[in-house]
Amino acid sequence: MRQTEQYLIDVAYPYWETEAAIARRFFRRKPTREQHVYWLKAQLWKELHPVDGYFSGLHRELANLVEMFPEVDRTVDRHHYHGLMEQMVQEFNHYVLQADILEYLLGRKIGAEDTNQLPEEKALGDLRRSYVAGSPVEKAAVLVTEGGGARLFREGRRLKGSPLERKVAAAMEVIYQDEKNHYREAAREAAAAVRNKRDLMTMKRAIQRVSLQRVRMRNEMFLFPLSDDDIKRCLGRFLRPV
Repeated sequence: MRQTEQYLIDVAYPYWETEAAIARRFFRRKPTREQHVYWLKAQLWKELHPVDGYFSGLHRELANLVEMFPEVDRTVDRHHYHGLMEQMVQEFNHYVLQADILEYLLGRKIGAEDTNQLPEEKALGDLRRSYVAGSPVEKAAVLVTEGGGARLFREGRRLKGSPLERKVAAAMEVIYQDEKNHYREAAREAAAAVRNKRDLMTMKRAIQRVSLQRVRMRNEMFLFPLSDDDIKRCLGRFLRPV
């Protein structure tokens, strides 16, 4: 099982590091206020609306918790329920931290209209849902792609300098600490769905396809700091033998 988990992590790793390269190049270019507003609006949309068949967006997830509550210690384990509640608090806090930065930049209160779904994000959601609706192996593969290994937040937490950069770094430090180990949990759950070599190859292809679309999504969000050739080189640089 552990060997399979590591295999799945190795498949996703080049795509995670390419996401990191995108964010790193964007931040190093000292983006303008308008460029920060652009990526934050797109990121806030993602925080509120991760509807892909696994995750149903904060509103729906909270509604599900309310519906489950009468079954605590009946059909629902109280520890499991507590874990779900903690996860929801974390996820909403991630939205709050980043929304506060957008308000700082805009100088006014923000609303739902200040979030923005970009085309590559829509394509990513459609692709993820297609796999979630597929075989159990394809559905499990989607878990490994979720969050991009927290690489955006790893890069953002390193920012220094202006008050804005310090605000971004502080927010991303919190999010990174919350999410940095999620990929291991996801790989463990996904590995449990693998029964043979054919399953493993199916999962590998799904991870690669969804992860590449995540790279495209991040590149669009950060105003295309990498060309297509840059992305290919970056993926090749971090490729692990699998």
